[in-house]
Amino acid sequence: MSLALGTSATLLVASLTAPALAADPPPKADPQRGAELMQKQMSQMTPELVERAKALSPEIKQFLMHVALRHERRSDTLTLVQVMQEILADYQTIGAAIATDNGAMAADAARRLALHRLPRGGMLPYLPFDKVTDEGLSVLPAMEVAVEGNATKLAEAAEQGDMIGAANYYGAVTTGCVACHNHFRGQPGATAYTPRLRK
Repeated sequence: MSLALGTSATLLVASLTAPALAADPPPKADPQRGAELMQKQMSQMTPELVERAKALSPEIKQFLMHVALRHERRSDTLTLVQVMQEILADYQTIGAAIATDNGAMAADAARRLALHRLPRGGMLPYLPFDKVTDEGLSVLPAMEVAVEGNATKLAEAAEQGDMIGAANYYGAVTTGCVACHNHFRGQPGATAYTPRLRK
């Protein structure tokens, strides 16, 4: 049942994000800076996670570097749970702004969500160990477009006063969030585990 839901959610996200992929090209990469950021993240991981990360394909490593470069707000102390609390606060602010026809408020919160902070050690230490594989991480580019790409489009629509369009993008962001959680997280409170971070 869970696998079927995960597959369906991933396919739904892929269908929602196809136009956004073409309209939202990745920023020009800085390989040296990206390598430095990845090295810092790996220095905070447990040895077994470092080995698993080193075994990832060049394509997945390139995407992880893209994420590290794109998100300029990074923390050396906050965990993924704390970052997700920030994202939830922005998500709820967007909903309130759409409901009250406040385009500026919606746009600001949507851009914060799209460029959310990265937690200590990056994303990998907080994912289930069996998902840190090429197959397990292959969904990330589509998830990024579904959540962050549509949040950016939501901001643009809200700034133009198109709150109906913003509401539609809000739904697409929600679909991306649910699909990502279904793939990686499990039920909150029932699937707790210790992040693979060095003490």
